[in-house]
Amino acid sequence: MSSSGSVPLFRAFAGALVLTIFLSGQHQTALAHEAASGWRYPYACCSDRDCREVKDAAVSEIPEGYLIEVTGEIIGYADDRVKNSPDGVFHWCSVAGKDDSRTICLFVPPRSY
Repeated sequence: MSSSGSVPLFRAFAGALVLTIFLSGQHQTALAHEAASGWRYPYACCSDRDCREVKDAAVSEIPEGYLIEVTGEIIGYADDRVKNSPDGVFHWCSVAGKDDSRTICLFVPPRSY
């Protein structure tokens, strides 16, 4: 028996396997937790489930920092959890994405003076 016929078959199989692995990786990327405007939340802020865009009224600026209205939590202006918002709106990341849990990250729009 000649093995020359099995080489092209093996290459075709290997190519299909590589393509499958590549496409499955692309599929996972597409499922990553993203803001509605398309930027991806950092994993450290949300574990791919804890962040969401919130209305301006959900966060107030007070002398001590940012007040999360629903919880009463105050995040100081210099707090490491405060991040720049890539799309100019507030995004709030809370434990398990719950409205009554502590803040993991707060994405804030640029301040206007």
